[in-house]
This record gives sequence, structure tokens and C-alpha cells, in this order.
Amino acid sequence: MILYGSDTSPYVRRLRMYCSLHELSYEYRIINIFDPNERKILIEHNPARKIPFLICAEQVICDSNTIARYLQDKFSLPHLNWDQENLLTTINACNDSLVEMLLGQRSDLDTQGDVLFFNLQRERITETLTYLDKQCTTDVFLNCEYLQISLYCLLDWIQFRNLADLSTHHGLQAHLEKWNSHAIAQQTDPRS
Repeated sequence: MILYGSDTSPYVRRLRMYCSLHELSYEYRIINIFDPNERKILIEHNPARKIPFLICAEQVICDSNTIARYLQDKFSLPHLNWDQENLLTTINACNDSLVEMLLGQRSDLDTQGDVLFFNLQRERITETLTYLDKQCTTDVFLNCEYLQISLYCLLDWIQFRNLADLSTHHGLQAHLEKWNSHAIAQQTDPRS
């Protein structure tokens, strides 16, 4: 198995941590999607032109959630139930909105301006973080390591990129602190 991605992507990092947690053997290849030559590899394997993607024999699997489900099937790991899937959708919605805001900033757009697109992203970020702050202490959440890892990668990426204030979200802060000490979190830290 070959996982393509970047060290700074929270979607890639969640898979790297998940594989390490379950001692799944894979090769990790860093790809710079902004480099024209490396972008050709991305385009060849993923029509959505996003990372991560996984190649296993002749099979290409795109998107972190689809890759996680593939790994769960292939290695007989626990699958998420519907409540857990809904929480993962919320984590991903927050992450996607933050990616849009970061891309807007890097494109020199006024992401704090009164513009419908950015207003909707800010609203989604605020509401999903508030929701996740309450949900991250529930049994539904705590009984799913993939959810815990996915939320941790989102929160650490928020801090790494300085994208949102987490100071009022005590549940999220506790979750972040708990996972910061894990060896797999330290091994995949985008700052190193």
C-alpha cells in the first residue's frame, strides 16, 4: 500500500496515525500538489485532485474517509456506526470550511469581509466547533478511535495554522491535550 499526501494535511495525518495505531504496513509518499510535475501524479490517480489517495495493488482509493473504510474492511477493523459517521461528517465540514478560509487568505481575499461565501464558512466553523466541544465527551465519540484521531488532527491543524480560537471550548482543549502526548501524534506533527 502506498499513501500519497502531505505532512501538513490533517486528512493525511489522520490516516497515518490510524495506520500506526493498528500497526498497518504502508509506504508514505509526500506529494507537493502545487509542483507541476508532482501534480501530474495527483491528476493521474485522483480526478478530484485532492490528497490523500491510496494505491493498493491496482486499486486506487481517494478521500480519507473512503480510505479509512477500505482499511477497516481489508484489516477487519471496527466500522463507524451511523452516529459516529454523522460526527465524522461534522468534523469534515469544519475542516473543509477552514481549508476554504485558508485558501482565501492565501489568495489575498478578505476572508473577514461581509461576503456570503465567507460568512457561511465562519458560521459553519463556529457552530461545528461548539457542537464538537459537547460531543467529544460522549460514549459515541469516545468509543471510536478514528473519530478521536480525526478530531485531534483537525484541532492541532487549527493551532498549527492559527485558524480559530479554541480557548472557550474546554472539551476540545482537553481532547487536544490528551492526544498531544501520544507518540503517533508526535511522529506525525506537521511542525517537524
